[in-house]
Amino acid sequence: MIPKADPRFHRRRSASGAQLGVDVGASLTKLAIRRPGGDLELRSISAAALAELPREVEQLAPERIGLTGGGGVRLRRQLGGAATVVGEFAAWGAGARALLRRAGESPPERFLLVSVGTGTSAMLVDGERVDRIGGTALGGGTIAGLAYALVGTADAAELAALAEGGDRSRVDLLVADAYPDGDFPLPAELNAASFAKLASSAGEAAPGDLVRAVMGLVGENIALICGGLAASRQVDRIVYGGTTLAAAALVGDILHGVAPFHGCRATILPDGAYTGAVGALELAAGE
Repeated sequence: MIPKADPRFHRRRSASGAQLGVDVGASLTKLAIRRPGGDLELRSISAAALAELPREVEQLAPERIGLTGGGGVRLRRQLGGAATVVGEFAAWGAGARALLRRAGESPPERFLLVSVGTGTSAMLVDGERVDRIGGTALGGGTIAGLAYALVGTADAAELAALAEGGDRSRVDLLVADAYPDGDFPLPAELNAASFAKLASSAGEAAPGDLVRAVMGLVGENIALICGGLAASRQVDRIVYGGTTLAAAALVGDILHGVAPFHGCRATILPDGAYTGAVGALELAAGE
């Protein structure tokens, strides 16, 4: 049930100088708050606590509010219309540029921007224009779902810890396994077939091995798809963000490692889980 808009929000809204960007996702809502002094506060709340957000916004009394994500329109109704809804792709483009500048880097004019969330979307950023040009259903939702089926947990922290000590070679078929004599023009340690060893070595694969292999499958396929998209658009820079990379550093390592095979350089955005929220803030503040 959607809470009714609180009329007190309009009466108590003041010139606090604060500005707010909110990215309302399926499982997490990300907030970017800029205080009058210019400091940026980033935090997230669970979908279950979303009903409390209007009260927090009322207390913050921001001068500008930008909303994006799948629940942006609904949250705007809860706030009584006192907010600007920003397109998700435009928000990501603006947020990526802002986060790159915050990290001391000049944003490139053209680059592939990839949101690795529950699924994955790839956007071509060309100046101020941002267009979705592809993606894949593989993402953090895939990792959580397959890991739950294989090892009985979908908790991000538990999965990260398991994967850290895992060994994919007990699950995946490597080039070295397929070509033991080394007579093949690819590195021996490359993955040749995900999960191909599992049928014959199920008893030897530990939970950490399975989780690491799941992350490897997702990371490699995202990297290959996005590398191909970048090459097709003659882009040599791929910028990745999203909640999945914050929870699964191994996936980010894979994205870095695969990019050079496509003649690209990969960047993982600092605080990239908040790209959409930062972009919503930037675009609303620039009105």
